[in-house]
Amino acid sequence: MGGKGVLSSGLSMAELGGRIRSERRARGLSIERLAALSGISRSMVSDVERGAKTPTVLVLDRLATALGTSISRLLDEPAREAIRVLRHGDQRVLRDPAGWERRVLSPVLDDAEFEFMRTTIGPGVDAGEFAPHAPGSREFLAVESGSLRLTLDGTPYALATGDSAYYPGDRRHSFANDGITDCVFYLVMELGGAGQHDTWKDTPDA
Repeated sequence: MGGKGVLSSGLSMAELGGRIRSERRARGLSIERLAALSGISRSMVSDVERGAKTPTVLVLDRLATALGTSISRLLDEPAREAIRVLRHGDQRVLRDPAGWERRVLSPVLDDAEFEFMRTTIGPGVDAGEFAPHAPGSREFLAVESGSLRLTLDGTPYALATGDSAYYPGDRRHSFANDGITDCVFYLVMELGGAGQHDTWKDTPDA
């Protein structure tokens, strides 16, 4: 499940691992419990927390989902200013070795689990299936260019340039580009179910 470096924003793997560990401990979860919730092996979770392995975007998303948070919160600190301008060079970018890229356009907010992103998927690339988010989550998608195959709970939807879609975020969802040119789309994700793991607390690992 590991891959080449997915971050191009200056955040080291050790820093990312430390943030994942802090989020896990804040929820009272052991490594074993996080592994079970995310579907990622215990050894991979441990390696990622120690900065020994670089997670793919899909693995990072599954860990964030299991923690009840977003990738953005694992990558950045909450914005302190009422107004925040994110220059292009300051935006968090994740590149997956499968041939696609996610650029996070929104800041992390203290009082909301919200993420606005721009994704580019190369021709013939399948980004894989993402796990369902917490109940009450919502996603809004708009295709800027190219074609996208959006699959929700096993049902595919073909989207072309200019098409948009809305769907509950608590569905299995996947994105693929069956075309011959890059597909670029924007996605807004609002997570529901804050504190969903409170009843799953156990003894965290050190």
